[in-house]
Amino acid sequence: MKLLGRISVFPAIPARLARLDELAYNLWWSWNADARHLFRDLDPVLWDRVNHNPVKFLSLVPQDLLDHAAHDEAYLGRLDRALERFDSYMAQPSTWFNTRFPDLKDQHIAYFSAEFGLHEALPIYSGGLGILSGDHCKSASDLGIPLVGVGLLYNQGYFRQRITSEGVQEASYERLHFAELPMMPARTAEGDSAIVGVDLPGRTVYAKVWQVNVGRIRIFLLDTDIEENSPEDRGFSSKLYGGDHEMRVAQEIILGIGGVRALRVLGLRPAAYHLNEGHSAFSGLERIRELVQDAGLSFDEAREAVAACTIFTTHTPVPAGNDAFSFELIERVFAKYWPKLGIGRDEFLALARQDQAGGLPLFSMTILALKLAKQSNGVSKLHGEVSRNIWRHVWPGVPVSEVPITSITNGIHTETWLAPSLAELFDKYVSPDWRNRIEDMEMWAKFEKVPDTELWETRQRLKREMIAFLRKRIRKQRLANGEATAKIQAADEMLDPDALTIGFARRFATYKRATLLFRDMARLERLLGDNQRPLQIIFAGKAHPADQPGKELIRRLAELARAESFSGRVVLVEDYDICVARHLVQGCDIWLNNPRRPLEASGTSGQKAATNGVLNLSVLDGWWPEGFNGKNGWAIGEERTYKDEEEQDEADADSLYHLLETEVIPLYYDRDATKLPASWLKWVKNCIATLAPLFSTHRMLQDYTKVLYVPAAHNGQRFAANQFELAQRVSAWKGMMSRIWENVRIEAHPPRLQKAMVGEEIEVVARLHLGAIDPSHVRVEICHGPLHNGGGLADFDVVPMQPQGAEAEGSVSFAGKLVMSTGGNHGIGVRVIPTHPDLVNKHELGLIRWA
Repeated sequence: MKLLGRISVFPAIPARLARLDELAYNLWWSWNADARHLFRDLDPVLWDRVNHNPVKFLSLVPQDLLDHAAHDEAYLGRLDRALERFDSYMAQPSTWFNTRFPDLKDQHIAYFSAEFGLHEALPIYSGGLGILSGDHCKSASDLGIPLVGVGLLYNQGYFRQRITSEGVQEASYERLHFAELPMMPARTAEGDSAIVGVDLPGRTVYAKVWQVNVGRIRIFLLDTDIEENSPEDRGFSSKLYGGDHEMRVAQEIILGIGGVRALRVLGLRPAAYHLNEGHSAFSGLERIRELVQDAGLSFDEAREAVAACTIFTTHTPVPAGNDAFSFELIERVFAKYWPKLGIGRDEFLALARQDQAGGLPLFSMTILALKLAKQSNGVSKLHGEVSRNIWRHVWPGVPVSEVPITSITNGIHTETWLAPSLAELFDKYVSPDWRNRIEDMEMWAKFEKVPDTELWETRQRLKREMIAFLRKRIRKQRLANGEATAKIQAADEMLDPDALTIGFARRFATYKRATLLFRDMARLERLLGDNQRPLQIIFAGKAHPADQPGKELIRRLAELARAESFSGRVVLVEDYDICVARHLVQGCDIWLNNPRRPLEASGTSGQKAATNGVLNLSVLDGWWPEGFNGKNGWAIGEERTYKDEEEQDEADADSLYHLLETEVIPLYYDRDATKLPASWLKWVKNCIATLAPLFSTHRMLQDYTKVLYVPAAHNGQRFAANQFELAQRVSAWKGMMSRIWENVRIEAHPPRLQKAMVGEEIEVVARLHLGAIDPSHVRVEICHGPLHNGGGLADFDVVPMQPQGAEAEGSVSFAGKLVMSTGGNHGIGVRVIPTHPDLVNKHELGLIRWA
């Protein structure tokens, strides 16, 4: 039979249950267990079969179950209570945001991301970046931040992973049926479907806009698989991170340029724009084009207005991990676009030029984003430092410590990842209002009051639930691989609920060193073979389909998991997703993370584990240097530089074994007279109390709002006021300064004192030759700090110098005084930089002169 089409048929929902449909289409249910259980409890088997997707569930649930529930007073009471909470949440007038920033409550922040990991029911994410985006949006909703998300809707999502009995990763893609997903077509003010177009060589590609409701906020996703496009163009929104550079640049044009056009079609003109990684950097070009063509601004003037209200977050601490395209490809795709910006080819390509040692220059999406945003950040303090080093060449001459990339450390959406049984303990012993005070450190300190017996039983129950889940999943995995009956049946007995359990789950990139624990096999065999103090390790994760070294790591782990010497105490589970992650971060005892420092930008899986009382055993990389206090987890290795990777691997592996042998395992198996691990539970309580509030997306979003969003929104308003008068004035000033800066000279002499006492005042004098520059347009500064190895200043303090008056020949003298607060060898430098009251950061021009 040849099918004409496909249609989703839903059972008739009884009137008394009518609002189940409304709940299903708002992902508020994804972080509210009571709402999820309304669906699950109707048919638990079906709920698991549809991957916990309430929309698909309602299309398949038997009519008689719905009819029965409509007359079940207990069920109806639960439904009413959930709806009451939902209505109260959606209508809350006094959110964190609008009580603090009432002038911006009706303004939007546009949040662009290539992926959104909201729930396993909407599989359009691959890993950490997408999960962070989903958690970001959920906390924005909770805090009442008027955010709108913009992304792509991939009809095949990210790949499903199968691991064969030989350990080979096989990737498969399953087409998503949008009628069965918790989303709906976005509508214009006139009620029409929102459709936008972007130009690619020789044609226009169209995208339909879909809307996902996430509590109080909306995410808009663009879909090119529509009749208006050719079969080839319909595939642009088929797979996440699939295809070649031609596919990637097309996807990023649709995301960036098409995303801005989607907002306009929907009547939205956000006050600020947040680019989550460089994939959406073309959005800045589209906003510049609007101002050039619609407001009559020059490119430089429009760039000032756009950059003033743009924030860019970089996530990748490895230069090669940032998208970059050949000039040839960019020229072919954008040849008809840059004239609309009022610039030529060379100026366009220079916006994102990244020179390659021994190779042709590339068009870097990260550099483009950095140049089109006046505020940029990394995702942990260490990652901020790494990012300033990687991208310092974008601001030549600016000291690395002052490169304008700040940091806001990532967090997690607590209610999404916290086990419901632990949430009950928080309700009982911390505060019934803890959900509204997630970032309150003093409140979380009350977790110490939880009785050890209740905490231990809860943690053990979570481990048993995880093991039951993993047994079912591995049994299914072995059945699909055609393994022997005995092997399939053995899955029902694998993993010991009483054993210390280590979890390692993340993307299988080589720098994450998934096999570091197997570096000394004899040492590991002794640990795993100790029947008095049993240890077991669970691995999960995907390698990108094109990452052969990553896939080899999976093959090696599968081989090790089959080894007789490990007797079923090493497990590799396939198809890592949000559902698997949720069970692992709630059920393990230890969360292992051992990347090569400093290549981990943040590492939020460890934060999810910590919130559930799972202790981190981690290299001091990403977020962990900010969280580790010596009593809430363990630090592998040292914060130092190694001569090569081999030396680092050897040192970190030895540290890992030593910690397991002498601290982690003994602490877990140290039991008191009541057979409770009292010392271990003290660490668990300290872990939750010190880490859960600090590494939440509530804290993170409050930081973004206060440090970046609100300033960007206000800057955008200032630069756009009076027909962009300020943008034009700043642009003209920058152009003038860039032309005449080469004439600036600065002279200064070392202080007369070669020795000084701590606290003693030291005077420094400088003479400037400014030519036509007004002295009020420069900032003269003393830079001083301890000398490091090699005689340079890595970090330094800055003391402003004050003008002393004009001298002969057009020179101006400046003087300043500094006081050394510490002893040792100090270096002193004097510099001049251009300044203007309307610069967002002082190094926007990247111009600097040192005496």
